[in-house]
Amino acid sequence: MDAGSRSISSGKSRAAVQRPPLQEAGSRPYMPPLSTRNPSAKCYGDRFIPDRSAMDMDVAHYLLTEGKKDKENAVASPSKEAYRRLLAEKLLNNRTRILAFRNKPPEPENVFAADTVSSHQAKPAKQRRYIPQSAERTLDAPDLVDDYYLNLMDWGSSNVLSIALGDTMYLWDASSGSTSELVTVEEDNGPITSVSWAPDGRHLAIGLNSSDIQLWDTSSSRLLRTLKGVHESRVGSLAWNNNILTTGGMDGGIVNNDVRIRDHAVQTYQGHNQEVCGLKWSGSGQQLASGGNDNLLHIWDVSMASSMPSAGRNQWLHRLEDHMAAVKALAWCPFQSNLLATGGGGSDRCIKFWNTHTGACLNSVDTGSQVCSLLWNKNERELLSSHGFTQNQLTLWKYPSMVKMAELTGHTSRVLFMAQSPDGCTVASASADETLRFWNVFGTPEVAKPAPKDSHSGMFNSSFAHIR
Repeated sequence: MDAGSRSISSGKSRAAVQRPPLQEAGSRPYMPPLSTRNPSAKCYGDRFIPDRSAMDMDVAHYLLTEGKKDKENAVASPSKEAYRRLLAEKLLNNRTRILAFRNKPPEPENVFAADTVSSHQAKPAKQRRYIPQSAERTLDAPDLVDDYYLNLMDWGSSNVLSIALGDTMYLWDASSGSTSELVTVEEDNGPITSVSWAPDGRHLAIGLNSSDIQLWDTSSSRLLRTLKGVHESRVGSLAWNNNILTTGGMDGGIVNNDVRIRDHAVQTYQGHNQEVCGLKWSGSGQQLASGGNDNLLHIWDVSMASSMPSAGRNQWLHRLEDHMAAVKALAWCPFQSNLLATGGGGSDRCIKFWNTHTGACLNSVDTGSQVCSLLWNKNERELLSSHGFTQNQLTLWKYPSMVKMAELTGHTSRVLFMAQSPDGCTVASASADETLRFWNVFGTPEVAKPAPKDSHSGMFNSSFAHIR
């Protein structure tokens, strides 16, 4: 079991004045005026400009010219004169005055100039990307459940971020900055333990502490259906693969649910003996990675899955036991389909890279702190990790060298969740310090890619009207 988790309670004691959720945190500090308030005082602005009337131009001209002539007419010792001649001959090419205003500077040699120009044209310097060290925006997130094994935030393809605060699901529209409340679940069912957007960016899956899973249409704020009996306890992880919603529970089970049909549970995976806290489908939708509180990592392949739920158990492709703590952080590489990055909890603290075709561990890096979440940069070969004890930082790594590019600090407690904007540039981080911060850590892509055509908008339309 990973250190640092805590039990979930249905509510929290609040202060007399409750903080509104997803509002700008803090207030603007007082800035004193630059100019004086005394009307009788003369204002000189922010620069000191001397009064030219106090200058004696005749004296200044004498000091600049006569003093220099006296020095030039002074007789130097033979040793100093010999040293001066030798220096002028060897280093100054008999040019006794370098910074002289009377003569033009010597022309540079053509060979040197030509070489310089050609070298600059042949090897243009690549501009280094600027990585801001502070968050662009900070929002309050009161009642965020401090539990390492949950997944309480996701950013959908329609640029709306969903975050669960206690029993309430909030939606924050990144385009307009507006906040809306989707649902507050009953106290007996809450708190909310997981959330995941469908690929269409319109439908949202919500896992509950009561083991139920709700499916919502966010465009109309309508509850479409509730999946019951899928798990025996809370649902801490969710992952979509087109119309298949994969759920992971505290009971150790993993279930594929086809949300279009009445008998939604179509496949089951059994391999974990403790809570499943991490679930991620690969970009191709052919492989599923699952991490659990039993320190195990499983790779499941669609081709090996049984289509008969009664069979009960599907055989994993790989069972990996290298981590020494809970495996929650999972991230499939966007530029190499068989590359998976995983992070371990407080007793492990490592980021590991896997070839999911062979099951080989390609690299392992000790980060020195609990790994809570991982995100790949969609535009560069970089990996971002969020951490718990003791620095509570976000770390940007260069892949595959795993050299630290930046460390982003600001959170005062462990950074439990991260989500990435649809364009891949902005990252949202939610922490146990009850703040939500936005970081422009991945920069701007050089060429804007056109948005993919929405091919999943009708996933709930077919054969859904008859479900009761």
